[in-house]
Amino acid sequence: MINRIRDIRKGKGMTLAELAEACQPPTTAQTIGRLETGMRNLSLKWMERIAAALEIDPELLVRSDASDQPMVVAALKSHGPEPLTKPREAIMPNDLSGDGTQMVLQVDESVGEFRPGDLLWLRQIALEDAPHAINRDVLVPRPGGQFYFGRLIDRQGTFVGLLPPGSGQKQQIVDGPAWIAVAEMLVRKL
Repeated sequence: MINRIRDIRKGKGMTLAELAEACQPPTTAQTIGRLETGMRNLSLKWMERIAAALEIDPELLVRSDASDQPMVVAALKSHGPEPLTKPREAIMPNDLSGDGTQMVLQVDESVGEFRPGDLLWLRQIALEDAPHAINRDVLVPRPGGQFYFGRLIDRQGTFVGLLPPGSGQKQQIVDGPAWIAVAEMLVRKL
């Protein structure tokens, strides 16, 4: 089995100390480091604590040696690509999202900055969390099984205002949507 704690922690932008503090009860950065490197046994109890702190399912912390995974081998900087000191496993967006239901919006026609074939990975949030999504692209349900999509530009009470991505379109107002799905990742084939 391959331990994926370090790759997932880095994918979420957390330091050893931040992950240690997020564990319940909190632990030390040194302990997390030992668990990541295999110097300390990764028990089921530790898997559950660390997974809860990372807001993921515990089974994502390990994978089989037999399965090939895509690897991050370089980082693109302003002066060009730089090799990583040590390649690391590329973590899929669904592995990183523990809070909120994930969904994908498929783009079939060019609209604003989006092209046919694009896939927008979205994470569902509650209406009361809408202020954290201002100026982000969101998908919002509306009656009859339909949706609105656009930049969240306003929230007043139960009303949310969206600016569609196409040019010359008017603001859309939705009263009391059951949820809002915030775009977190754009996947575009080259």
